[in-house]
Amino acid sequence: MTTTQQSLPMILDEVEVVRVERLSPSFVRVELGGACLADFGVDGPLYDQRIKLVLPHEDGPVPSFEGADDSWYATWLDRPVAERGHMRTYTVRDVVGEGPDTRLVVDIVVHPDDHGAPGPGCAWAARAAVGDRLVLIAPRRGDFYGGIEFQPGTASRLLLVGDETAVPAVCAILGHLRPDAVGAAFLEVPTSADVLTVPHPEGVEVVWLPRDGADHGAPLRAAVLHHLGVGAPAVGSDEPDEVDPDLWETPTYSSSGEEVEGAATVVGHDLDGIYAWIAGESGVVTALRRVLVKDLEVDRRQVAFMGYWRRGVAMRG
Repeated sequence: MTTTQQSLPMILDEVEVVRVERLSPSFVRVELGGACLADFGVDGPLYDQRIKLVLPHEDGPVPSFEGADDSWYATWLDRPVAERGHMRTYTVRDVVGEGPDTRLVVDIVVHPDDHGAPGPGCAWAARAAVGDRLVLIAPRRGDFYGGIEFQPGTASRLLLVGDETAVPAVCAILGHLRPDAVGAAFLEVPTSADVLTVPHPEGVEVVWLPRDGADHGAPLRAAVLHHLGVGAPAVGSDEPDEVDPDLWETPTYSSSGEEVEGAATVVGHDLDGIYAWIAGESGVVTALRRVLVKDLEVDRRQVAFMGYWRRGVAMRG
């Protein structure tokens, strides 16, 4: 079994599947347990806390990180795929228990059979069973880890937007909001059977948008534009040469290298006070970013846009 080196500023250790629940046709909930989770924690609410899971390759061994040091990632990449497995990023949906009995709850998207061959993460989740072992990379209490992008600051209202890949993160955020939070959340899912019951503040409207055969992103874009009072989608905003597959724009970071300084200073704007958190397929996210930042002139420091995946592009860890 892997043993986390105390010199590493995070948990890097084996964990075990202790519970599996099929929430809907497109979502599987997995609970992970292990003694290392007694050290799990962050300073403040988890919100959309990202973690990484290293999954065995098909029927291969659980990747070993024994003796890992600061070069662990490069060393892992140097291994053959059959030995190193697959690294995927997920959101902590919930934490239950405490001490050595702490368990991490992770909701994972799986695709129905008619969506084609699933990727390694979807395939693993679809067959996950109690007793399966894998490797967790997660924040250790007392050490800086990062991975939380939801930073609303003093915003007076929220706009949360995501497709099925961002549903676990949005649901986690909703569960950590203050009871007096105000805003709206729009969640697009593959089918009506994927609509879930999720606790949320009374002042935050949660709108589920089943595609049920519609094009990916179409229901989400239409609903968000209507919410913003915009009558038509941005033209050409998802042309291939305009979409960054690694899109990641937050109030403190820009994947394009754009400078980000200070706090938002928009004055007299209809959307003063809003904080928008939008994640999912990069083309859809790019289109919505254009509407908010370019068309509606919302200060980019009031928004966070994350391209979790790009249609036609293989996902990375």
